[in-house]
Amino acid sequence: MALIVKKFGGSSVANNEKLLNVAKIIEKDYKAGNDVIVVVSAQGDTTDELLEKAYSINPKGPSKRELDMLVSAGEQMSISLLAMTIETLGLPVVSLLGWQAGFTTDSNYSIARIRKIDPERIRAELAKKNIVIVAGFQGLNKYDDITTLGRGGSDTSAVAIASVLKADLCQIYTDVDGVYTADPRIVKTAKKMNEITYDEMLELATLGAQVLNNRSVEMAKKYGIELEVLSSLTPEVKGTIVKEVVGMEKMLIRGVAKDSNVSRISIVGLQDQPGVAFKVFERLAQAKVNVDIILQSVGRDGTKDITFTVTADQCNTAIESIKKLEGTLNYKKLVHDESVCKVSIVGTGMQTHPGVAAKMFEALSDADINIQTISTSEIKISVLVDTKQGERALNVVHDAFML
Repeated sequence: MALIVKKFGGSSVANNEKLLNVAKIIEKDYKAGNDVIVVVSAQGDTTDELLEKAYSINPKGPSKRELDMLVSAGEQMSISLLAMTIETLGLPVVSLLGWQAGFTTDSNYSIARIRKIDPERIRAELAKKNIVIVAGFQGLNKYDDITTLGRGGSDTSAVAIASVLKADLCQIYTDVDGVYTADPRIVKTAKKMNEITYDEMLELATLGAQVLNNRSVEMAKKYGIELEVLSSLTPEVKGTIVKEVVGMEKMLIRGVAKDSNVSRISIVGLQDQPGVAFKVFERLAQAKVNVDIILQSVGRDGTKDITFTVTADQCNTAIESIKKLEGTLNYKKLVHDESVCKVSIVGTGMQTHPGVAAKMFEALSDADINIQTISTSEIKISVLVDTKQGERALNVVHDAFML
């Protein structure tokens, strides 16, 4: 007998037919004698629809506390409907909200972090031989307010439960049957990988691959939880295993990703003196703006430029935060560009292979795609290009490395 944690995304439980399909997947593992915990997201586009309702009432933006109270209802609907569907199969089942499942978080509404999980209730239900259905994406803070973990938070909920209960298997069901070398909807020649390392998956997730939430990959690596990414539509097809070490020689490039949720901000003509960068990024941190690529020019004539990227939804917040420093920073101008996207290659093998960057840049040059910004690390190279050329850039780079 094994303890299995299964997570199903919103598309997997979008309607009654899909709910029954998921119930039968759960039934198979349960009848094989396993303990089964299921983490579920809100159905289909429910979260987006709830947010649309909220902003139709308050276009300037409702408080994040009230937004969390609203959107958490989506998961409550999903767990109850899935539990009802499992009941029709004659199986014992119980649905639990995040707080009932023991999730305690901090008080950063809409982007809360898990503080701890008390698994007592889950263990008690498993002891009764119940299938346990848990609402992903949510928890309770010290004020007994409902909080949410941010987009993709149900993946994090599933991995957290698997780590606390030391599950034998953690499966993430999506609408694709594994992790591909690129988004197969954009790159028709993309291939599914049998396995991938945590670091490679984390980079791909951070860089725009939408298969797994990056926080869930971080947690899986920290606690040594192997993940399997597979499709709820074809559960019999083996998925992609995400783990610490893969059983083959490191591939040069593992995958290519595109992220369109990017805005570039440049502060031009800053004073070239110590502490300037600190003032900029301290202010952004206080505004809870996550910064990705950071570039600083070489000082000239006593000034320098700083360019960085943020997610498109945080662009206005970042700009307003920098404008508040205008009197102390004495910069010449503040410019931003939302018509960019980030294309990246990822692979641990590139650490020991020269010429990877040149090959990527050659492919983009041959396709007459201009590179606006470059950022590198040991296992990734990212470039910013015009958003209109993003899909073509993804394809030509993928083809260049024969993925």
